[in-house]
Amino acid sequence: QVQLVESGGGLVQAGGSLRLSCAASGRTFTNLGMGWFRQAPGKEREFVAAISWGGSSTGYADSVKGRFTISRDNTKNTMYLQMNNLKPEDTAVYYCATTGAISPPKRPGDVHYWGRGTQVTVSS
Repeated sequence: QVQLVESGGGLVQAGGSLRLSCAASGRTFTNLGMGWFRQAPGKEREFVAAISWGGSSTGYADSVKGRFTISRDNTKNTMYLQMNNLKPEDTAVYYCATTGAISPPKRPGDVHYWGRGTQVTVSS
């Protein structure tokens, strides 16, 4: 079993920044590919970003490229999502996720473990 706990969400004005954190436990963190997903009201959950077990490989949805940065600190069993130049359309619940294996998730169907989510609201 893998437990994932997100933090760092909140209310921010358009153009502002937030940093989300995801603390993982229950399995060796360096064996886990990790990712962030989000779900806005009335919409399906969508991929945001992913990172390999060692952090050397990352991937992003086109909608967040150049604004969001995913990273991880394997000494702290924690993954991060730095979000800059936030837009109202970034408003959603953000979820930490893992496949439970080395390969990072690219789509919701890849995910075996989800966090409970953290709300991000961007006002215009």
